Amino acid sequence: MHKVNFPFQLSRGTPLPLGASVQEQGINFAVFSRSAINVTLILEIKLPVTGEIKLHEIPLSHEQNRTGDIWHICLSEIHLDFYYGYRMTGEEDNTSGQAHTLQPILLDPYSQALRPRAWGERCQAGRRPCCRLLHHDFDWQDDLPPKTPLKDSIIYELHVRGYTKNPSGTSRHPGTYRGLIDKIPYFKTLGITAVELLPVTEFDENDTTVSNPETGVSLKNFWGYSPISFFALKSGYAADPENHINEFKAMVRALHQAGIEVILDMVYNHSGEGGYNGITSSFRGIDNTVYYLLDPVTREYLNFSGCGNTMNCNHPVVREMIRDSLRYWVMEMHVDGFRFDLASILGRDMTGQVLANPPMIEMIAEDPILRDIKIIAEAWDAAGLYQVGSFSTDRRWAEWNGRFRDDVRAFMAGHDNTVSALATRIAGSSDLYQVSGRHPCNSINFITSHDGFTLAD
Repeated sequence: MHKVNFPFQLSRGTPLPLGASVQEQGINFAVFSRSAINVTLILEIKLPVTGEIKLHEIPLSHEQNRTGDIWHICLSEIHLDFYYGYRMTGEEDNTSGQAHTLQPILLDPYSQALRPRAWGERCQAGRRPCCRLLHHDFDWQDDLPPKTPLKDSIIYELHVRGYTKNPSGTSRHPGTYRGLIDKIPYFKTLGITAVELLPVTEFDENDTTVSNPETGVSLKNFWGYSPISFFALKSGYAADPENHINEFKAMVRALHQAGIEVILDMVYNHSGEGGYNGITSSFRGIDNTVYYLLDPVTREYLNFSGCGNTMNCNHPVVREMIRDSLRYWVMEMHVDGFRFDLASILGRDMTGQVLANPPMIEMIAEDPILRDIKIIAEAWDAAGLYQVGSFSTDRRWAEWNGRFRDDVRAFMAGHDNTVSALATRIAGSSDLYQVSGRHPCNSINFITSHDGFTLAD
């Protein structure tokens, strides 16, 4: 197939499933790119006896390794201790909006694990092959979801690292998924029914150049709202980064045994690649015009997220990736629901216009795998679109009720003429949800969150 001699056998492979997967013939690699002219699979293999690291670059053929827009290849007789990535080249100019370059080694958008690293260690995305193929062998012990009705839910938002590392806490495993297991007795005394975890997909906490003005110490991207993957779990939140997936699963299993659901805060509205001056680690180098919203004339990024770029959520390819990601977290990781950050972006079309019946929002609500989970929208974006009460007429969608937050705060602050608004919010916000036939429980009532003041303030 290729003239270069490799220490493993190569065959054509198959276009599905996307990502790296174990097949009868070997390890299959499949990645989407419509605009790439050349695709090279980069492998970093650790030899089992000597521990020596070998780098292999395998060019994919247009004739043999491409089906439609999917590039694919199968490797047999390969040792499983490897990392992989892609290098892609293609058209790059301001008129097309494409952004292929030769240098970065790109992350596979479907990779379920990246190179493990402890919190604060340098992220190698874009510099070395970072994607991993892991075997899932966790013993769930007949784990079942609690399935607490939405009307009875009390959701506790927290940050895995910050919450378990707080000096006032009692966690024996600070800063980790395992540390949340230590907190279960406290959760039970609070009477909560679910924990909502701030982002736990991979991100680069070192992506900021801001320093503490008093000490000069470099600050971290602590919250994690700059994902570089929608499938890969954050290994830096594990006591053992090499075993982060099983540690997360053990946390979910323990919470379920205590009757507590696990809801993830998912950031599908943008990626950590930022604007044109940002890094190129995955989507931008694979197919910029497919994954991101671009101005039809200038081809600059449309910034509805306030973070430099906006995911093209209603493009069929991106829509399916988001759906597949959600399915993965439900089927493989046993999570019970999702809170969608800046969810109104999920309702914009490929030019940024607001859709009446967004396919992305309908797909999430109607997907048969996702039918029993909780889906919660932050029903606004950073460009002024505000859809609290009108995000969707589907009763499955709940919403963070920003009106509840604002009206309760106004009353507590002693503002004039706030009693009526307070009564409406406490009674279920009928002004927002009754017209569309939804229920009071479609309103997720809160006073504060990770955005802005703490509850103590």
